[in-house]
Amino acid sequence: MSLPFLFTGPQDAPATLLLAHGSGAPMDSPAMNAAATALAAEGLRVARFEFSYMAARRTEGSRRPPPKAETLNPEFCAAVAELGTKGKLVIGGKSMGGRVASMVADGLYAEGRIAGLLCLGYPFHPPEKPTQLRTAHLTTLRVPTLICQGTRDPFGTSEEVPAYGLPERIRFLWLEDGDHDLKPRKSISGFSAADHLATMAKTVKAWAETL
Repeated sequence: MSLPFLFTGPQDAPATLLLAHGSGAPMDSPAMNAAATALAAEGLRVARFEFSYMAARRTEGSRRPPPKAETLNPEFCAAVAELGTKGKLVIGGKSMGGRVASMVADGLYAEGRIAGLLCLGYPFHPPEKPTQLRTAHLTTLRVPTLICQGTRDPFGTSEEVPAYGLPERIRFLWLEDGDHDLKPRKSISGFSAADHLATMAKTVKAWAETL
């Protein structure tokens, strides 16, 4: 498999973030572009890739639905292998991309191939289905983890998530009034999307320096 990676940020960055997309939008979606730009502004290198079903949408014009997240685990591991980063590597992604990364992270961490896990809007449950939790594997994670989440994210709000009993080694950045793309309603929160992305990027950089 030969993956077309999309790079943002300096080649000599102290850390590289390998990020996958969410279930319904590609690696160059507005949300992914904005996040990558903010992270690169903090001196981090971002490498993005697409799972095969999303890549097929580009080449075939198909609208094939995403497969079950766990079936994408081998593709994420293959992306890590193909990227072949020499320095510090953090894996993760937006929504489903971060979820897939979270399912392979401990194995890669144990092998010394990655330093951490970054999730941008983790899909703790489907919207309006708060009992269908996707958290079982999170309770035993050993890899250093940072989850950046909007407080009103319909996939897991700041009121819901603390009740899940996740280990303290999973760090959270809660962004006030942010949605699944971390975007706040400025008239309500007083923050802009750019404000939250800048906060996210600064937090990721500081966290990555501790790994």
